[in-house]
Amino acid sequence: MKYFSRSDRVSGQIQKNLSELLKKSIKDPRLEMVTITSVKMSQDIRIARVYFVSSGDKTSRKQVIQGFKSALGYIKRILAAKLGLRYMPDLQFFYDESFDYGSHIDHVLKLIKTDD
Repeated sequence: MKYFSRSDRVSGQIQKNLSELLKKSIKDPRLEMVTITSVKMSQDIRIARVYFVSSGDKTSRKQVIQGFKSALGYIKRILAAKLGLRYMPDLQFFYDESFDYGSHIDHVLKLIKTDD
């Protein structure tokens, strides 16, 4: 049986609660089409790196990050109440490039397949 570290369990809870919060409570139009893909915690559970994807181009990514920054206080307050941790981790938001890279690779493979 695989045992998960405390940081893994906390990151899973943050991802679940933040996704639910985005879906139900936050009304910012910049954060409407955002999906939380993963949360990575530091070992001391002081910093949470939240990775997201959104539909749109690079300018909309910057707007999404601005939306997260403007709602940061509200997000931290709600998450702190749900998580029950002694210290609420600092949240840092990053765009998840892996989906764009995966679609690029898929496109390249389709081009190779059609050339044969």
